[in-house]
Amino acid sequence: MSEEPALGDVLDLLSDEYARDILAATSTKPMSAQELADECEMSKPTVYRRVERLQAYGLLDEQTEIRTSNNHYSVYTATLSEFSVELDDGSFEASLTRTADESFPGEGETDTADRFKRMWEDL
Repeated sequence: MSEEPALGDVLDLLSDEYARDILAATSTKPMSAQELADECEMSKPTVYRRVERLQAYGLLDEQTEIRTSNNHYSVYTATLSEFSVELDDGSFEASLTRTADESFPGEGETDTADRFKRMWEDL
């Protein structure tokens, strides 16, 4: 999402207990859909629906975990670090702050070789 979501949309999303549970769980470490289902005690379809909504608002990042057995899977990391609402002169102002830290090794590297080196070092 290139522009910030509307205040009502973010409040609606964050009012959902499942979405908040997913954000809380993925704020500590990247987690797969199965890990989220187990950790948050919800079904995988519920996880996928909430993940899709969180990604649409840029609050959750997805990366692919590569396995030598070809059983690649996605892991998710929260990108939201702070959400605030301010009432000033009769209007509400909302601000979203996303994590500045790179969630995955090499994510901040622009050169492919450097990105691969960082990913390899983190294995």
